[in-house]
Amino acid sequence: MSTRPSTRPPISPLPRAVNTHTTVLDTAHGRILCIADIRGRLSALNDLARDSNAKAILHTGDFGFFEANSLERINDRTLRHLTMYSPLIPAAQRTHLLAPENPPAVIRSTVNIELLSEFPLLLAGQIKLTVPVYTVWGACEDVQVLEKFRSQAYHIDNLHVLDEATTRCLDLGGVKLRLLGLGGALVPHKLFDNGDGSATIAGAQGTMWATALQLGELVDTAQRVFDPSETRLLLSHASPGREGIIAQLALVLKADLTVSAGLHFRYASSYNEFSVQADFDGFRHKLQLGKDAFDKVWDSVKGQVDAVIDDNQRVLLDKALSVVERIPPPQPSSGPGSTATGEEPAWKNCWNWNLCDAAYGSLVLDVKDGRISAELKSQGFNFAYRRTATVAPTPNTHPAALPPTKGSTPVPAENRPIPAHLANKSNASTPPPPEQPAGGGKESPAPKVNGSSPADKDKGKRKDKKDKKGTSTPEPAASASASTPASASTPAPPATDAPKPDTPTPAGDDTKSPVLDASPGTRTPKTGKPPRHPWTIFMRMAPHLQISEPEIREFFAEAKDGITRVNLPHPFAGKARLAYVEFGDEEAMKAGLEKHNTQRHNPRRKTSHRPRIARRATLRRPAPAPTRQPRRVR
Repeated sequence: MSTRPSTRPPISPLPRAVNTHTTVLDTAHGRILCIADIRGRLSALNDLARDSNAKAILHTGDFGFFEANSLERINDRTLRHLTMYSPLIPAAQRTHLLAPENPPAVIRSTVNIELLSEFPLLLAGQIKLTVPVYTVWGACEDVQVLEKFRSQAYHIDNLHVLDEATTRCLDLGGVKLRLLGLGGALVPHKLFDNGDGSATIAGAQGTMWATALQLGELVDTAQRVFDPSETRLLLSHASPGREGIIAQLALVLKADLTVSAGLHFRYASSYNEFSVQADFDGFRHKLQLGKDAFDKVWDSVKGQVDAVIDDNQRVLLDKALSVVERIPPPQPSSGPGSTATGEEPAWKNCWNWNLCDAAYGSLVLDVKDGRISAELKSQGFNFAYRRTATVAPTPNTHPAALPPTKGSTPVPAENRPIPAHLANKSNASTPPPPEQPAGGGKESPAPKVNGSSPADKDKGKRKDKKDKKGTSTPEPAASASASTPASASTPAPPATDAPKPDTPTPAGDDTKSPVLDASPGTRTPKTGKPPRHPWTIFMRMAPHLQISEPEIREFFAEAKDGITRVNLPHPFAGKARLAYVEFGDEEAMKAGLEKHNTQRHNPRRKTSHRPRIARRATLRRPAPAPTRQPRRVR
């Protein structure tokens, strides 16, 4: 590639005069409202200015430059995008129009200019702007409307369209603020394409983008109005934080501030490059990426461009190429004796604001006594759904709770047994709800309460095991839901088993009985989780085994056809791998048990052997009768 010019001529050879004007808003104090994506709701501009007490408005694009005949020039994809984000369309109507079953013809036949933009009302004088509005065009505008502003066929009081050939200066609060604007999206492969534009403004089918000649002309305009006493603000639709070429443009323009539009963000951002880049090389890398993207396009079209441009366009093109070549040199070494000579001032001194949509927030620049302060306001995200989406209370939120190493359901905090020394304090109180034990205040004798359900004893045993961390046996069907079949529920044990105590702490046992005397034999879960599948085989594997669902199905051979679901919880380091194999009915589950010498596990037993995956699995349901072998008494 040929060497590109990187020096700027002191005087532009272009014959035209710069379209510039200085407006004195308030010499003592002034506030400037900065917003993005008003999207045709132009009547809201006056309200926003009044609410923020602003003397002027800066707008970063997607203003809503559409008129009635613009609809026929908008393609289907862009029209759908405009429908999705237009604040003038009611939410219910928008949902209907954007339904997947509706073809583009439905949107085109329904949406009219009143649903896209209030610009015709502004043009007709039915809406009047109460403060000066300075805007660039965005990515979704009608290029023919903007060309009418360029040719001065359209003129609206207090509306100023900033572009590569038009600049304004605001004098307020002891600051002369020079506004330089670049509208449209930055699309590298369209930098040399004007689309339907007849001049330097580029756009087609309801979209607009920036071109290389616009970059060059904006540089030329900035050079011709340069005044070291001014503070320069670059107003762009594309963000210098995302686009390296826009960041290079800010360097060439010697911008002190940049304001750009976001991508429908809910928060505005405020930053300088020093605050978001790891080091200066990170900043240079972003600029280099922008240059590389431009070079790929330039290498493919260079011959065609050189053949068609005239002398004036050649000057603008050279200035655009100087923007792409503007990459600061690397910083010198930071060792002893080194200096910061050559450091790019914009690295720390150029401040950038990337705005959210006008419906979600804004930026106010408060200018007083030569100082520009900033006020950011954003609607932000709504996190209330995280509370309303919780149906049941969060179980076991105690900070010292054990990690979920088993496939069991955590016990809710409100069901934890009360201390023994408080058990007798409820004697004279109102009877508690069914979920809570009454301690010593129940009418029935304590042995009957303790022996009313094996699930109660099982719960007390699980608590003892958890406290002592002695075993990791999963909590099986003791917490089964009321929808479990009667054959799967735990039957009442014989009377000979009732007097056998589990632990030598009667007070603790008494508080571990959360079931009423008239227990139906099944329990309602306390955690709000769905009922467990009644025909489930629980398998435990060594931690080092890597097992998959197909391998588990093959393990059951002929019985695998009865498997409806295999659940493999995420393994924990150092813990046994678990698997839950659900069958369609009890017969299918029994077939899986019998085919592989599988051992049924009685959840009421204090101890059990851990089965191996090669030969055994564990059934997560109680045995039909508790007479298989006697319990061990401590």
